[in-house]
Amino acid sequence: MSLLQRVRKWLNAASGGEHRLSAQELAALIAAKEKVFIVDVRTPQEFRGDGHIAGATLIPLGELATQLKKIPTDRLVVTVCRSGARSGAAHAQLQRAGYENAKNLSGGMMAWQSAGLPVTRK
Repeated sequence: MSLLQRVRKWLNAASGGEHRLSAQELAALIAAKEKVFIVDVRTPQEFRGDGHIAGATLIPLGELATQLKKIPTDRLVVTVCRSGARSGAAHAQLQRAGYENAKNLSGGMMAWQSAGLPVTRK
């Protein structure tokens, strides 16, 4: 495997690989009232100041390992951050912890907001 292929493989894994969900796909699931648990892994300052997806639960990335009991196993879990990098790492942690139905929001809140989707600061 060439260096370029290894870098692409690493980047794909770091962003959640095939376990990614687009902003539009997540918005459609929410609109259809599907059971989705959204884990926002940004800092509290980012969560409140920059806004977040309504209904998202804040669990900063550094606290995720100790807060797993707050995350249900009976529904789709979507990890979210600003750009998709931290949430990719969170997704990998969830996968290692046995969360088989987890996805990473591709592009994070930047993609969500670029798509014109709503945020809340509550």
